[in-house]
Amino acid sequence: MNYGELLNFVAPETLVVLAALGVLMIDLTTLRGSPHKSRMRAGAGLTALGCFAAMGALALTPATTPAGYLGGMLALSPLTGLVKGVLLILTVLTAVFALESQFTDHVGEYFALLLLATAGMMFLASAENLLMIFVSLELLSLCLYILTAFHKENLQSAEAALKYFLFGGMSAAFLLFGLSLVYGLTGELELARIAAKVGPGGVKLDALFVLALLLVVAGFGFKVAAVPFHLWAPDTYQGAPTPSAALIASGSKVASFFILAKVLMAGVAGAQGSAAVGSLVQGWAPMLAVAAALSLVVGNLGAIAQTSARRLLAYSAIAHAGYLLTGLLATDHREGMASVLYYVTTYALTAVGAFAVIGVVQEKAGEDRLSAFAGLAERAPWLSFCMLIFMLSLAGIPPLAGFFGKFYLFKAALIGKGPPAAPSMGLFWLILLALAMSAVSLYYYLQVLKQIYVRPSPDDAPAIRAGALSKVTLAVVAAGVLLLGCFPNLLLRPLLEAIGG
Repeated sequence: MNYGELLNFVAPETLVVLAALGVLMIDLTTLRGSPHKSRMRAGAGLTALGCFAAMGALALTPATTPAGYLGGMLALSPLTGLVKGVLLILTVLTAVFALESQFTDHVGEYFALLLLATAGMMFLASAENLLMIFVSLELLSLCLYILTAFHKENLQSAEAALKYFLFGGMSAAFLLFGLSLVYGLTGELELARIAAKVGPGGVKLDALFVLALLLVVAGFGFKVAAVPFHLWAPDTYQGAPTPSAALIASGSKVASFFILAKVLMAGVAGAQGSAAVGSLVQGWAPMLAVAAALSLVVGNLGAIAQTSARRLLAYSAIAHAGYLLTGLLATDHREGMASVLYYVTTYALTAVGAFAVIGVVQEKAGEDRLSAFAGLAERAPWLSFCMLIFMLSLAGIPPLAGFFGKFYLFKAALIGKGPPAAPSMGLFWLILLALAMSAVSLYYYLQVLKQIYVRPSPDDAPAIRAGALSKVTLAVVAAGVLLLGCFPNLLLRPLLEAIGG
C-alpha cells in the first residue's frame, strides 16, 4: 500500500479531523476564560474554515480511485465528491446557525463532535465495502447520540438521546446481522463483487437472502426515520439542541440515503424484485414500497396533531423519507439515484434553514410551540419571509425546489428503463398516495404560516432579533431553495454527469 497516495485520497477527511482537534485544543487552552459568545464565534469560525479547507482539498485531490482500491473501503468518484461537498456546506450552515444558541459551555467539544460527525458522513459517502459502511455509520451515529444529549440542563435532551441511542443500538444490530448474512451468502464485502453474484445465475433469492435484505432495510430504515423505524425521531428532533437536530435532519439524511441507494442499486440491484401492481416479485422493492407508504401516511397525519414546531418537522421528515424511498424504487437506477440525491439535498437545505428560524424563536421565546410564532411577521419580517420560503418548499409549492424534487421523484418512479422508456402504471398506487399526502402536508405547513402572518402578536411577546451573520446566511439558503426550484439543472446536471451511465 502506498500511504502517500492514501493520504492524498483522504485529504478532505483528514483536514476535517484536524479541524476538530484544533477547535478542541484552542477552546480548552487559549479561549477557556473568554466570554461564551467569543468562544462560539471562534468555534464556528474554525469549523467553517476546516470545512472550506476540505472543499479545497476535494477540488485538488484525485476525483477517482482505482477499481477495487482497498477492497472498496475507499471508492472515490465525481458523485462522491459532489455529495461530500454538500455535506460540508450543510456542516458550515449548522455551525453558523449554532451562534444563535446558548445551550452549552462546552463549546470546543461541541464543534469537535460536529466535525467528527461530518468526517463519518464523508467516509460513509466514499465506502463501497460492507465493513467500512458499518464502521462509518457507527462513527456518525455515536457523534449524533452525544450531540443530542449536549444540553445537560434540559431533561428532554437527555431523554431524547437515550431513546436515540437505544433505538440506534438495536438498528445497528439488525444492520450488522443483515450485512453479515449478505457476506455469508455471497462471500464478498465489496458492493461491486456482491452485485456480480446477485441475480440470474448467482445467489438465489431464497428465504435466507430475503431475510438478509429485510434486516438491511430495517437497519437503514432507522437511520432515515422511515416507518416503522421512526419512533426515535419526534423526541430527538424536539429534545436535541437546535443545531444538533438540524444536522440530524440535513447532513445525516443526505449521507444515509446516499449509502442506502448505493447498497441497493449498486450492491443488490439483482435482488430488487418489483412492487408493481399485478407483477409483484419478491426482493427489496416490495419492502421499500411498504415502508414508503407507511411513512407517507404516518408522517403526514401525525404532523397534523403537533403543537411543537420541531415535532412537526420530525413528522414531516418521516413523510419526506417516504417520498425518497419512492425514488429508490425506480427501475432506471441512474434516474432514481439522481432524483433521490436532488430531493434529499434540497430537503436538507430547506430543513436546516427551518431549524435555524425555529432556533432563533425558541432562544428568545423559551419554547418551540406554534403559538410562539404568533405575529412573527411583525416582530421579525425577514425571518418570517425565510420561513415562508422553507415551509412552502417543504409542501412542494412551485417554483420552489421542493416542487421540482417531488415531480422528478415521481417521474423517475413511473418511467421505466428504456429504450424506449415508457410509463409504467405498476407504481401508480404509490404515486397517487404520495400526491394525496402532499395535499395533506400543505395543511400543517400552512398552520405554521398562519401563526406567523395571521395571528396577532401577544402583548408580552419578546422581541425576536437574529444576528447579522445568521440573517445573511438565511437569505443565502432561502435564495438557494428558490434558485434550485427555478433552475433545477444547476444541481441536476452535475448529478447526472457525475452518475454517468
